[in-house]
Amino acid sequence: MPQAPDAALPLTDAAEDPAFLKLRRRLTNRWLVGLFMLAKFPLGFFAGLRVKSLTRERCETTVPFGWRTQNPFRSMYFAAQAMAAELSTGALALAAAELAPASVATLIVGIEGQFSKKAASKVTFTCEEGERFFAAARRTVATGEAVQVAAQSIGRLSDGTEVSRFTVTWSLKKRSA
Repeated sequence: MPQAPDAALPLTDAAEDPAFLKLRRRLTNRWLVGLFMLAKFPLGFFAGLRVKSLTRERCETTVPFGWRTQNPFRSMYFAAQAMAAELSTGALALAAAELAPASVATLIVGIEGQFSKKAASKVTFTCEEGERFFAAARRTVATGEAVQVAAQSIGRLSDGTEVSRFTVTWSLKKRSA
């Protein structure tokens, strides 16, 4: 019986993979990610986005509440929340692309958000769909076809109250040689 394309390539254990550990150190180091954001993602830098934690399965990002992220209604501006949600999914997409055995391009093709409570303090966004990104990277390397991943990121206050929920759809595609 033939194997599915995503099962055809071996998957290294990211917890022990030196390349993953290096990427995680880069993305969770306040100064290195700050320099990266300043150069490539200046609005994220200005808003104060941070990668709190990154594993193969999940990524947590934070966005502070303050004058840079506050709207005229004294709550967090929706775009600040969208940036943090994007970062929580994007770090996983980046990890999957960088650890793939061939060059893989990533692109956001859609984003949806729902807001359930007023965000008036720091919000932590969590995406727990890392394995789906790694499977998509393996699949696109095996087939050469673009693979879409609709990843959910949930924003919560420090007391656990959910304030927003985003679905960010990424396309991963093996680059031509």
